[in-house]
Amino acid sequence: MEDDQEQRLGRRERDILALERRGFTGPGAKERAIREELGLSPVRYYQLLNALLDDPRALSHDPVTVNRLRRIREARRAER
Repeated sequence: MEDDQEQRLGRRERDILALERRGFTGPGAKERAIREELGLSPVRYYQLLNALLDDPRALSHDPVTVNRLRRIREARRAER
């Protein structure tokens, strides 16, 4: 089933969503986790995360996290 395979998120995308589900305490803890666990710069991480929020595969994989992050993103855009 090739279509089923194409509908799944890759490892990095799943790891990004998993990191977003976690709570971080203290300044820099999340950025440190992004660098150490994913091997990404925070800027690149947030670029990938933003694109992921518009990906229907991400929504079906983790609707609670994706919808929460979409609400936060929209609230920030409305503030500008």
